[in-house]
Amino acid sequence: MGLFVLGLVLFLAGFGWFLWHVPNEEAAIDRKADGIVVLTGGASRTSDGMELLAAGRARRLLISGAHRTTNQAELARLLPEYEKIIACCVDIDRTALNTVGNATGTRQWVKDRNFRSVIVVTSNYHMPRAMAELSHQLPDVDLIPFPVIAAKSSAGWTQAASARLLVSEYVKYIFAVLRMRLDDVAFAGRLRIFARAPLQGAS
Repeated sequence: MGLFVLGLVLFLAGFGWFLWHVPNEEAAIDRKADGIVVLTGGASRTSDGMELLAAGRARRLLISGAHRTTNQAELARLLPEYEKIIACCVDIDRTALNTVGNATGTRQWVKDRNFRSVIVVTSNYHMPRAMAELSHQLPDVDLIPFPVIAAKSSAGWTQAASARLLVSEYVKYIFAVLRMRLDDVAFAGRLRIFARAPLQGAS
């Protein structure tokens, strides 16, 4: 019983920390970055990313996790005001199926272009997990969050559906952090084994 209560207290304390780190207001981007990545899955994320690109906040934009039928022509049809910039400066990744895939795809895109700073566009409730995954994949890249405020957030997180969404995202965040910690431990263990192994041909 004591362990259950302790676990519940830790869970609730962590949830409070998580809520504190969910942005409630859109960020004012007052600096430029090399690139912008939009993580698909929520309303207005793509249009907000396009607006930042058109404002000169970065040189290129990656749409990560796009539907397999999405292409530049379809984007231009949906967002005709950005037709020219879509044709020249927007890349589309259709392979990412989740946030892990978003992060690995973004890492390759960033490395291919030698970018050192990226604006991250996703929904505010998704931002903590997105930043954790991207930071794990890109530890030396400056990541600038640009949270898109969900309609449920502006209406209040106390509604049942909104609360369920936040709890679900918090649980996903916990598992993501645990997975990354285990990956780091396993990687460090492999490095130690490699360092201790005798070199081939050594006498």
